[in-house]
Amino acid sequence: MIFAYKRSMFLKHLTLVNYKNFIEKSIDFGAKINCVVGPNGQGKTNVLDAIYHLALGKSYFNPQSSQNIRHDQDFFLIQGLFDKEGQEETVVCSLKIGSKKVIKRNGKIYDKLADHIGVLPLVMISPADRDLIVEGSEVRRKLIDGIIAQSDHHYLNLLLSYNQTLSQRNALLKYFALNHKFDKETLSVYDAQLRDYGLPIYQKRKVFLEEFIPLFEQQYRQISQGRESVSIQYQSQLHQGDYGAQLSECLSKDRAIQYTSCGIHKDDLSFEIDGHPIKKFGSQGQQKSFLIALKLAQFAFIQKHTQTQPILLLDDIFDKLDDQRVAQLVDLVNQNRFGQLFISDTNFERTEKIVQATGQGYTMIELP
Repeated sequence: MIFAYKRSMFLKHLTLVNYKNFIEKSIDFGAKINCVVGPNGQGKTNVLDAIYHLALGKSYFNPQSSQNIRHDQDFFLIQGLFDKEGQEETVVCSLKIGSKKVIKRNGKIYDKLADHIGVLPLVMISPADRDLIVEGSEVRRKLIDGIIAQSDHHYLNLLLSYNQTLSQRNALLKYFALNHKFDKETLSVYDAQLRDYGLPIYQKRKVFLEEFIPLFEQQYRQISQGRESVSIQYQSQLHQGDYGAQLSECLSKDRAIQYTSCGIHKDDLSFEIDGHPIKKFGSQGQQKSFLIALKLAQFAFIQKHTQTQPILLLDDIFDKLDDQRVAQLVDLVNQNRFGQLFISDTNFERTEKIVQATGQGYTMIELP
């Protein structure tokens, strides 16, 4: 299910300076389908990542912002000219070594980078998404947090406050161990803050997943044509009850390991197919379908809650999907479910043939 939306948005022009492999690059885009094609190593993925960076203030692939600066340079700059409901908006993201990252919207610098999240709704589908299945729980928590934060600033602020308090509590536990001291009263201050931040985060995650999981299951049925059943289970220690009581019960363990062992920072999602972990029992094709369904459900959720059609980035997708799944994606485009779409691929002819089949307007951007 893709919900009706109220606001349109698309990227008209992108300028890159010293971003990853680019010295300087300017690209014009169309309002519908944009294909960035060229040999490996020319920067196709970097173009899509720059768009992601503009929207969410960070790279999709490399969280260390300074590592996105071109080698032997000391800064990068990304500038995007957007059309939002017929009004032009300029967003600039820049970073100089030794300084904080700066994001400007229409010439005004954000006091907090977090305030920019949700202004430019966006979803990325990439081969790197496989980490959601094979890696640890942190990757899956980031998926949940990233989706909710694009439409709920209060959630993002709670999460930032929780993580800051968690770091402070962990530092205090290490201080106690190092200096052979213990001050229960000081620790209780952090416990109270973790409880006050953590409980509403848990509640918001529960409400989110109650809406998101049916969206995901519907997307998977459409992609797999109902051949198997899939499910997502929310795992949280807070299911067991009072978080404050749990912190007290875990105190002896926390002092021994010098780390906070219970809380929403341990939450996870269990991905299953026909009642079994998809990591072990899902075929490669089933795992790909699972991941695409996750991202299409993300698209639907963000579209509904921001009332804007998100930009959709498809990085190196055609090379990793069989013809049937490509045809299903084309069918979704044919149904006009998406707004602006970006596709990266190595094969010019294959990509143009696929997008021609959609009957939608498209722009081919060939990198040398």
